Amino acid sequence: MFTSNHFAELSAFIPVSVMQWYIVIMILLVIGGTLFDVVHKRSAEYFFRASQKSKSDAKREVPGGEKASLAVQTVLSEVLTSSEFCNPHRRIAHLLTMYGFLAYLITTIIMVFGYPTPAVSTPAILPLIWYLGALMVCVGGYWFWFFIRVDVAAEGNSPFRLIPADLFIVSVLLSVTFGLIWAILQSSDGGVWTNIFLGLYLLTNTVLFASIPWSKFAHMFFKPAAAYQKRVMKADGSRENLPEPADRPEQFGLGIKRLKPRNY
Repeated sequence: MFTSNHFAELSAFIPVSVMQWYIVIMILLVIGGTLFDVVHKRSAEYFFRASQKSKSDAKREVPGGEKASLAVQTVLSEVLTSSEFCNPHRRIAHLLTMYGFLAYLITTIIMVFGYPTPAVSTPAILPLIWYLGALMVCVGGYWFWFFIRVDVAAEGNSPFRLIPADLFIVSVLLSVTFGLIWAILQSSDGGVWTNIFLGLYLLTNTVLFASIPWSKFAHMFFKPAAAYQKRVMKADGSRENLPEPADRPEQFGLGIKRLKPRNY
């Protein structure tokens, strides 16, 4: 079961071209939604203005070689290992979800485009990676949702409380969960339930990729850019011109010590 290409089995009911075009449309939705997000929230303009201001406030010019080194450090630290998370549980949950989703997404594309029918033998490693990636998303995502979220762990709110900002994580978890259940039913002749979960899988997938302008999906593209800009500003000295954070109120006679948040 875990070594069979469930998308190839699906080709007996849904034409391969339909599956492939569906993925192409989802990719276009990601590109279009991200561009819309950039224009609507003026993210590009913000980064441009911040870059221009840092240049005017810079105490030294950062050479190209050093900028390349800072870019590599950003990729290794903020992108690949998510070092910005101080909470180790939050960091592990994020890495499980991120790498699991990448494995799940990439193997989906490879199996649909490279091995779309049973006539083309699918390497057993691809479905295995797909299942492993889906399980990683479920472990990391549900761990975060029920135990690590700030409003749940620190504020005591119900884990079933939903707000608009939860759209991304909820759609990711539901799409992967329904996809996992559908794949298992598909391989074990689950009857009518197979079609039900296939419909839920497609529906939540569409919501995930079509809701980018209203979710945090595009955040994954902006975060590395912001982290890199922060490193450059620190290197050229322009960050030193920023005011000190208000984390020591005792300086102003308030007699209060600010506590470090538990889940950031």
